[in-house]
Amino acid sequence: MREAAPVFHDEQSGSWHVFRYDDVQRVLSEHATFSSRMRGDDPSEAGHLFESSLITTDPPRHRQLRSLVAQAFTPKAVDALAPRITQLTTELLDGIASLGTADLIQALAVPLPVIVISELMGVPAEDRDRFKQWSDVIVSQTRTGAMNEDHRATNLEMTAYFLDLIEQRRSRPGNDLISNLLSAEIDGQKLSVVELLGFCSLLLVAGNETTTNLIGNAVLCFTEAPGTIDRLLQEPALLPQAIEEVLRFRSPVQSMYRIAVADTTLGEVQIPAGAPLVAWIGSANRDERQFQRAAEFDVDRGQLRHLAFGHGVHFCLGAPLARLEARIALEGILSRLPGLTLAPGASLERMDSSIVYGLKALPASWQSA
Repeated sequence: MREAAPVFHDEQSGSWHVFRYDDVQRVLSEHATFSSRMRGDDPSEAGHLFESSLITTDPPRHRQLRSLVAQAFTPKAVDALAPRITQLTTELLDGIASLGTADLIQALAVPLPVIVISELMGVPAEDRDRFKQWSDVIVSQTRTGAMNEDHRATNLEMTAYFLDLIEQRRSRPGNDLISNLLSAEIDGQKLSVVELLGFCSLLLVAGNETTTNLIGNAVLCFTEAPGTIDRLLQEPALLPQAIEEVLRFRSPVQSMYRIAVADTTLGEVQIPAGAPLVAWIGSANRDERQFQRAAEFDVDRGQLRHLAFGHGVHFCLGAPLARLEARIALEGILSRLPGLTLAPGASLERMDSSIVYGLKALPASWQSA
């Protein structure tokens, strides 16, 4: 598609699909031309949970909303979480290191980010499993597929849960993100319940699903490329750079949605006002015009201008946290699971989603102590 139809109109869905790096970057960053607002006729019907969240608002409201949670995700605030993330990683690896085999998605990549974002939001430990189930259902909803009863039930259950949690925090504030958002004001106005729901839903999904997939995708990349694990053990300072290459090569977020505000031209194609667009991040990060040997995983690639965290005003707020969690988790995996490989005969299946990319399971083997 990058070669043959870099800006493609899908007549069946009515959407325009954008595949090349330069075009994807422009769609993601030119918010005056390509709006993040959701259409009222969103066929997935998932929109009500996100209709007033960061990813579906434009400046100036977006800037106001983002400023309310930005302090929780500054490099300094994120670095303060490192000891807790390290402790959790150690505890999770303690449970499997002696076994010699495990599904690393279920054993580590799922629980670690779920616990971290739950603790940040003040969600009780006993509700974490529900968090993950809801998150999985949400990312399986695509803009081209009709919403099934499972999706509707999940959205209703999530909405009821968060409304209850918001009311609990309203009467008994704590030292957590939801309590902080309840007390926050923009121009003297408190956030509406819809805006609070948007924050909760976005933090739930963005705070765990993408990091789970980054960790799993990294293990897959490292075990696929011969010599990579030995290299990272010998040169641990190379790990952050290797994580950036994972973000490019197997982007956890594959696509983002926009709407054309006015008639415009993209590539050499006319886009009408009101047209929905899908910007394919996963394709942009494999664009041969931007990256040499784009189809190869290369830890020596160096400075990368990948779009895995988006671009412009919507650049992922949680990027520092995702990078930190991935680095600590992968340091633990590499150091404590010697001889790490995919389990013999492992059958890998990707998640049911056109939005995120990750594995349902990652059976791995190593030399048990």
